Amino acid sequence: MTDTDIVYAYAVLRRTPEAEEAVAGLRGVAGEPIHLVESADPGPQLAAAVGPVPAADFDEAPLKAHLEDLSWLESTARAHHTVVATLAGLGDAVLPLRLATVYRDKDRVRQTLGARREDFLPLLDRLTGHVELGVKIYAAPETADDEPSDPDPAPPSDLNPGRAYLAGRRRRRRTAEDAWNAATRTAARLTDTVATLAVGHVAHRPQRGDLAGPVPGTNVSNDTYLVPADRVDDFRTRVLAAAEGLSGVHVEVTGPWAPYSFALPPEPAR
Repeated sequence: MTDTDIVYAYAVLRRTPEAEEAVAGLRGVAGEPIHLVESADPGPQLAAAVGPVPAADFDEAPLKAHLEDLSWLESTARAHHTVVATLAGLGDAVLPLRLATVYRDKDRVRQTLGARREDFLPLLDRLTGHVELGVKIYAAPETADDEPSDPDPAPPSDLNPGRAYLAGRRRRRRTAEDAWNAATRTAARLTDTVATLAVGHVAHRPQRGDLAGPVPGTNVSNDTYLVPADRVDDFRTRVLAAAEGLSGVHVEVTGPWAPYSFALPPEPAR
């Protein structure tokens, strides 16, 4: 580190030879080498994966400006995730930290590890052998079938052609409101369906605009689940089966990921 650097923290984990070896070749959000900073406490050894980054980019004022730059944000998030995913890939529990968690120096990192020790160790125990899966549900009326699942009765034969045509359209068309209601019901049912497979559940704000991705329709729910690693395939199969055959509803399952939604990030000490 230089006098113009501060410390960027990526994740909290148990210090192991495998973790030390893994970070040895990693580069972080500023192209910096990654290493482990250990806690000074006796007992099970906690560590944080960190790297020195320039204060000119990551101190409070410049960081606030950078976070408004979508290109910078995307590049930084990708590099941050690469470090976390590499550590999570070792098979041991990892507590991913928020994007742009920074400290003035390594001593502040050690102090946080010591102060939050009783938070971190139980979380590491809980997350061992588990991964995060995302479930997004979209109301997508444009993907609806020609015939709705609960069509109106056929129009009487004595209707004039214009009225018969309009009645037929009402019978065949899935409106945006229909799709939204179906997707909302699916979201509620999925919560119950996966309850026996997931040990944790976090409901995030539905995504809008570019954040929602290329999937057509409106994001109705955006949830993450903590799932035992050996139940990932079963979880995915049951979630997708719950929405099978529902016109106007699209369900997306993502992951497995490191457990971002279930980690307890330390509060930056500046």
